[in-house]
Amino acid sequence: MMTWPILTLSIVLVVLSLILTAFILLHKGRGGGMSDLFGGGMSTAMGGTSSAERTLDRITIVVGVLWVMCIAGLLLLYRLPAPAPAAPVVTPSVSASETPGATDTPAPTATP
Repeated sequence: MMTWPILTLSIVLVVLSLILTAFILLHKGRGGGMSDLFGGGMSTAMGGTSSAERTLDRITIVVGVLWVMCIAGLLLLYRLPAPAPAAPVVTPSVSASETPGATDTPAPTATP
């Protein structure tokens, strides 16, 4: 069974993977990429990089670093030994011979 930190980091990893994929696809490449859909093609005609492109670069780097840290965290969590289950509390049973004042002979029974 998965522990809650592993489950949480796994969900965060999936979300970060989708966000990172979207940000990488938004970057302009040699052909413009998907960033042309949102007006990114104008910056290539004017020369230089726009502030939006630089901001997208920074956000992509931050999400990429978070993605790597999430994977490293999962690696550490999977390598840690699983916590041992709590041992049941065992109370020692006391026999008649160990009870003070008790004898090993059975109590007398009434005869009819």
